[in-house]
Amino acid sequence: MKKPNVLLITADQWRGDCLSSMNHPVVKTPHLDALALESMQFQRHYTNVVPCGPSRASLHTGLYLHNHRSGTNGTPLDERFTNWAIETRNAGYDPVLFGYTHTSMDPRGAAEDDPGLGNDEGILPGIRPVIDMGTLCPDWRAYLESLGYELPEIHGATYSLRNPGEATADVPAPLAIKAEHSDSHYLVDNTLAFIDEFDDNETGWCVHLSLRAPHPPWVAPSPYHSRYPLDQLPEQLRHGSVDMERSVHPWLSEHLADVRNRSHEDLQRHRKLQAGYYGLMSEVDDNIGRLIAALKDSGDWEDTIFIFTSDHGEQMGDHWMYGKAGFFDQSYHIPLIIHCPGVKTGVCEAFTEHVDIFPTLMELTGCEVPRQCDGYSLVPQLVNGALPDWRDAAHFEFDFRHSDAENVLDLDMEHACLNVIRDEKYKYVHFADLPELLFDLEADPGELNNIAPENPEIVARYAKALLSWRMKTTDKTLSHLQISRENGLRDLSLQS
Repeated sequence: MKKPNVLLITADQWRGDCLSSMNHPVVKTPHLDALALESMQFQRHYTNVVPCGPSRASLHTGLYLHNHRSGTNGTPLDERFTNWAIETRNAGYDPVLFGYTHTSMDPRGAAEDDPGLGNDEGILPGIRPVIDMGTLCPDWRAYLESLGYELPEIHGATYSLRNPGEATADVPAPLAIKAEHSDSHYLVDNTLAFIDEFDDNETGWCVHLSLRAPHPPWVAPSPYHSRYPLDQLPEQLRHGSVDMERSVHPWLSEHLADVRNRSHEDLQRHRKLQAGYYGLMSEVDDNIGRLIAALKDSGDWEDTIFIFTSDHGEQMGDHWMYGKAGFFDQSYHIPLIIHCPGVKTGVCEAFTEHVDIFPTLMELTGCEVPRQCDGYSLVPQLVNGALPDWRDAAHFEFDFRHSDAENVLDLDMEHACLNVIRDEKYKYVHFADLPELLFDLEADPGELNNIAPENPEIVARYAKALLSWRMKTTDKTLSHLQISRENGLRDLSLQS
């Protein structure tokens, strides 16, 4: 019997609440909504770490940050770790990439002239790039130049090439590239062409489509740039002033002292960025819609494992922040929708994490789940509509040693990190050498009021739970690393 097709789609920096199926007050995603109706939608899905490289390391390896240790963009991912691409390739697939995996390669054993060395947007081991397209986008630029576009010299500036002639006081400038030529459209076109030409009769195709949108600079092509009127956009969730926000915690004070991390106090300017962010989401939604329509027309749909998610979220002005950092849900809560043959349709309200995707994909493709995985397969939810003996909280981490915090806050480099445990009732944030935070999510869903000082017993309970989780997961992987060393293994694909 032919193995199923695999299509793993990541959209960069997509907040978990930004789907109309999640009742967002503004964003409309009709194609993803339709997908959710015939799939399983995981409403409490969280990435385990931010920013881009570390979050994708957890997605691809099934490991928590404290185990894979690729804590910042540019930190090499240890080549001993296996990943879903290596495992599916070992099972007979040819996993291919359209986009980027944001993987920094392990320099040990690499040739000195290897172009991947020192590049934080390197390629995940085991995957074959068909279109390698991140900040550097030579194939797309060559395509645009063939159409007559005049492009900036710097590759990354292509994504922010604006057409100022169409901007007004109430409408942001659109991308100076037509929607049918945009990066998202280009990647989907090439993905469809690859699938159309695929002719393996034994094993299905295996594609990772990694879209850059809605990552900054939030410049959407026409007509998406004007899709969301500025006066209809939701207000930011934050304290009344940036100084009030900074007073919540020393890390927040340091982070928001840098105006680059801070949302604009000019609300009109902020809303234009917000409109661009949402507009890019609508563009991605339309492109996913035509991708799904093509799969259904070709007959591939019912034989395809289709996963849609993101690497992490975006603050978008909440708590006076842009980007992804710290401990707020806006940075970590992300979408996850899975469709596959025989899937139960519905909504899963259990806490799921990025480390669960690798073991889920292994079980769906008939592969063994490697012992290294910290996560657990979601197949019971997909098949039976329930997850037995499941976690009651989400866990995520942030390594901020790449910032100036260790100097400003007088921290040792090893102490520039935080861990979070978040359940239905409370969120507890543990810093290695700074005050802890505790939020009552029922009374304060916006995470505005730190109640840790007056609740030492609750703090102690959650600190104990976080420590137990950390010890349990670290011990498991360290033991397996020792096994791999003793047996001279390159990776951790030893089966349990």
